[in-house]
Amino acid sequence: MTIRTKLTLLFSGIVTVLLIVFCVIIYFLSEVYRQTEFKTRLRQEALTAATIVFKNEEVSPDLLKLITRNQMTALNKEEIVLFNSKNEIIFKSGIINKEIKKSFIEDIRKNKEKFWHQNENEKYGMVFKNKNQEFVIISSAIDKYGLSKQKNLALLLSSGSLVLILISAALSRFFARGLLNPMQQMIKKIDNITASNLNLRLHLKNEKDELGQLSLRFNEMLDRLQKAFMLQRSFVSHASHELRTPLTAITGQIQVSLLANDNEHELRLMAKSVLEDVNQLNKLTNNLLDLTSIDTEENNIKLSLLNVLEVLWQARTEVLKKYKNYQILISLEESEEHIPEIYANEPLIYTAFINLLENGAKFSIDDTIQIKIGISKEQVMIKFQNQTNPISESELIDIFEPFTRGTNSKNTKGHGVGLSLTKRIVQFHKGSLTTKIIDENSIEFSLNFTKTSSVG
Repeated sequence: MTIRTKLTLLFSGIVTVLLIVFCVIIYFLSEVYRQTEFKTRLRQEALTAATIVFKNEEVSPDLLKLITRNQMTALNKEEIVLFNSKNEIIFKSGIINKEIKKSFIEDIRKNKEKFWHQNENEKYGMVFKNKNQEFVIISSAIDKYGLSKQKNLALLLSSGSLVLILISAALSRFFARGLLNPMQQMIKKIDNITASNLNLRLHLKNEKDELGQLSLRFNEMLDRLQKAFMLQRSFVSHASHELRTPLTAITGQIQVSLLANDNEHELRLMAKSVLEDVNQLNKLTNNLLDLTSIDTEENNIKLSLLNVLEVLWQARTEVLKKYKNYQILISLEESEEHIPEIYANEPLIYTAFINLLENGAKFSIDDTIQIKIGISKEQVMIKFQNQTNPISESELIDIFEPFTRGTNSKNTKGHGVGLSLTKRIVQFHKGSLTTKIIDENSIEFSLNFTKTSSVG
């Protein structure tokens, strides 16, 4: 069932229910008013007859019957009957079709008056006192005129409601079609958006209504998808190139080694060169796998309370094994109240520290890396500083993009994946990683981690 059909049925249903309730209330109130009015007329007829009977003794009973039947206010099939204290009929006018039950008479004496229906007849009884005696007088008639009005009212309300329901159904379908027409246009536009033309966007007529907000959000999603596709294509292109280079070098070196005349020294040099290429290839592969696993297995990564200083010291020890002539100086702001602990995944934080330390070691011109750790009640701040060759501000903006390397890295081995992996690890832990040029030959990487018990 389409939304247009649902809206049509919903609107028509609401109108139908409201009309039925309205018509029932109108008919019920009209019926109550009719009965009240007719009850008053029956009471007046009963009082008139009783007054004539008891105040005009000179009027004969036959003449009284003739008067009550032919007066201008006489009702249709009017009947009047008067009972004495012994429940005996002392006067009656009209044709009494059925005997009135004594229970009704006693009920009238008890409650002083009573109004009830008997088939199409409506009856009213009351107690009339005369000369210290209680008489019961009952008048009945058929409200032919009132019932006819009620019948016409019911016919008018039912036919009018039916017409209004049909009109509301037609109008609701028309308006639903008009309201949903922009959505139909959106669907046609969306059908034309494919992976090859992600630059198409939905047209915004009114950004304030719901459809405008939906179009805006969809366009924003397309922007993110287009950016992701471009990054993916760039990633695949650069990854293919970076993987092809060491593989080609390894293949060439092996082919050359096959041509060597059993020269042990040349074979050793060749094997050492191949091992370096394999290590670089292994490191690149691991970084790519880590970068992918963070995005695909984000919900399965376990966190625990981690002492940042301990992990940083382990990373320092590991890097110094490779760069033995380097100095990695760590300074910690003394704080007796705060401990450098965060909720994090230890292997990922360790990888981030290794990448930052190796990056500083590779590009440091004085073989020194300075690390400053600041601790507050809510954050742990770590700054990595080293002297490096000049790098421009424009290059610094894209330094965390995958496979992006600065102009100062021409003679340095690497693939441009380490910093992008580090950035993603920090983002996963709801932290921030920024970089800035302190002076002409000095660069600083700043890590900020929030002390929180949840990451998501």
